[in-house]
Amino acid sequence: MRRIAGPAGVMAGIIAAFGYVGSVDPNQPGHYPVCPLLRLTGIYCPGCGGLRSAHAVAHGDIAAAFGSNALAVIGYGIFAVLWVGWMVRAAAGKPVRITLKPVHWWGIGAVLLIFTVVRNLPFGSVLAP
Repeated sequence: MRRIAGPAGVMAGIIAAFGYVGSVDPNQPGHYPVCPLLRLTGIYCPGCGGLRSAHAVAHGDIAAAFGSNALAVIGYGIFAVLWVGWMVRAAAGKPVRITLKPVHWWGIGAVLLIFTVVRNLPFGSVLAP
């Protein structure tokens, strides 16, 4: 049990966060702060719509989640795969090592930048929340 305490604790935190966002609707004004970038510039950041996406996932509406923030839903999937790998390795008593090289970080940054730019252009409005 001690070996899986880390992944189990992280999953408990994720479940609590999704439970809260699932019960307190971000579609209703006044519950969560507005994105400062959106408020000051009118530009959607890569995280805009993330709470609405999490709310939709908590309610099992994957289509609405993709409509709110497709990148966040993909991130939820990547997290799930990594978490399962972590849990399996922890249960087997093997250490987990995820090392990202600078090229990986640059790739992540490029994806975030491209997503941000495209969702703010007229032809990419389908990606806007």
